Amino acid sequence: MNDDELMAGIRSAFEVLDPVPEEVLAAARSAIAWRTPSALLAEQAHDRAPRPAAGVRGGAARVLTFTCAAATVEIEVWEHGAEREITGRLVPPSRGTVRVRHRDLPPDGATARAETAGMFWVPSVPEGLVSLALRLDDGTSIVTSWVRL
Repeated sequence: MNDDELMAGIRSAFEVLDPVPEEVLAAARSAIAWRTPSALLAEQAHDRAPRPAAGVRGGAARVLTFTCAAATVEIEVWEHGAEREITGRLVPPSRGTVRVRHRDLPPDGATARAETAGMFWVPSVPEGLVSLALRLDDGTSIVTSWVRL
């Protein structure tokens, strides 16, 4: 028996006796797929809790701001039960793709397009830890720090 055969036997034994849970495998695959090593990190600079405005119907949104050297990402988060709705803006305005990174979403699960004014909208995001990955049309990549929504 050589080393490869020994490792294959050990692998088979673990697959039968102590298999890795599917959710752990999914989380590991998602973590690797989310990696964007050349992206700029926009760190959270501001988090304003929802404050209802006087005389306005409906709830209030939580407002978060992320900043890096190249841009600012401002988002408003609306709660709808276990779902969140994100409305955002890039400053300076830029066109690009916005992808929501979340443990329960596939790597290309929730995406939106930032238009010329830099505005974007993601209607349905599960609650939990979230980060945004932005790929601007000029080739710049920006990822926000993780935040619990």
